Amino acid sequence: MAQQLTNEEGTTLIHSQIVAGKSRSSTISATFNFINSIIGSGIIGLPYALNQAGLPFGLLLLTAVGLITDYSIILLIKGGNLSGTNSYQSLVQSTFGFSGFLILSGLQFLYPFIAMISYNITTGDTLTKVFQRIPGVGPDHILAERHFVILLSTVVFTLPLSLHRNIERLGKVSLLSMVLTLAILVIVIVRAATYGGQILPTENAWAFAKWNAIQAVGVMSFAFICHHNSFLIYGSLKQPTLANWSQVTHISVGSALIISAVFAVAGYTTFTGYTQGDIFENYCRDDNLATVGRFFFGLSIMTTFPLECFVTREVVATVICSRDLSKFEHAAITMLIVAVCTSISLVYNCLGVVLELNGVLSATPLIFIIPSACFLKLSTGRWFQGENLISAILIIIGLFVMITGLTMTSLYPQDCTHGIDMFYCADVNVSGTASPE
Repeated sequence: MAQQLTNEEGTTLIHSQIVAGKSRSSTISATFNFINSIIGSGIIGLPYALNQAGLPFGLLLLTAVGLITDYSIILLIKGGNLSGTNSYQSLVQSTFGFSGFLILSGLQFLYPFIAMISYNITTGDTLTKVFQRIPGVGPDHILAERHFVILLSTVVFTLPLSLHRNIERLGKVSLLSMVLTLAILVIVIVRAATYGGQILPTENAWAFAKWNAIQAVGVMSFAFICHHNSFLIYGSLKQPTLANWSQVTHISVGSALIISAVFAVAGYTTFTGYTQGDIFENYCRDDNLATVGRFFFGLSIMTTFPLECFVTREVVATVICSRDLSKFEHAAITMLIVAVCTSISLVYNCLGVVLELNGVLSATPLIFIIPSACFLKLSTGRWFQGENLISAILIIIGLFVMITGLTMTSLYPQDCTHGIDMFYCADVNVSGTASPE
């Protein structure tokens, strides 16, 4: 039976259906799932975001995006409280009608769907370089073929994990992903120390701000978007209260912000103006330590993929089926989604453009605009008072970022290079154990 709605902190916010057979997750498990949802393939584009914005200003923008993400996630659940809804789609439908529901559903499907494509692209790019470090595996070997690697990782890892019906079961997988991400962070920091003295900084490397900083916001938004998972993870809590949800949100977003900032600074200060959209493209092919980092990141991405698949499947079930899926429907829709994502990633391999466009077109409205618009319409009082004023400001900022970011991305797209060693690799000592000369 649905629990009663209340407005007091520490009590249930939205109708919580206690369904027999559906397990609930602890706060810790939900936190790991949320952090894992935030930290995906977008993190490897953050050093490039600092290259676009300038190091000091880029860090300020990154912090601002993190704070706005934290605020808007809680705003979503407050909107659910005000409207008596328990999903992102139903919240928007109750607020803006069926047209709003269709727009939100399109965005909520598009973002994780494109994210899954980016995860496959990343897996193909990183693991092929890892496999080529195995003795006897050359450029012509099947393990060096990105199409085969993407198919192999899909069949062996991402599809079986995506077939789970309960998101709570991915808690331990998310913990593994977090451990791998921290290991990658250590590797990037170590390489910042060993590469830094050998790769001279480019001109204006330490400028406070650069003119195309708005493009950086798109990449940062992509890296931080997790709103499409919010109601799913909130609903998985054993005690879905405002206090518990705020704790999960603050810890998750705060941890993700710290990890992202350190990763971005370490990556950018190593390569400065040479920093590419995929930071691992900056490391030399025969760099043993970077090879370990690529392997860890490939595994981490494969464990994040199922979380995005949960969301896309949930949108399909809500929009098309309008009911809980049977076991057959669940399996069929999951395999269809995974198959389409895999097919696209096999024919398209430019990660940088994917990250930037998905950030501007999908992540920005999901972070800045929609949660604020829902709360602003549902809330009492005038728009220029208290939280209503903050929501109105966020809508304006989101529209500016979308329009400007899309324009600049179209006029100044990222370079897309794959498998080509940078010019400095001939001179840089890339041994995994030796120190720089």
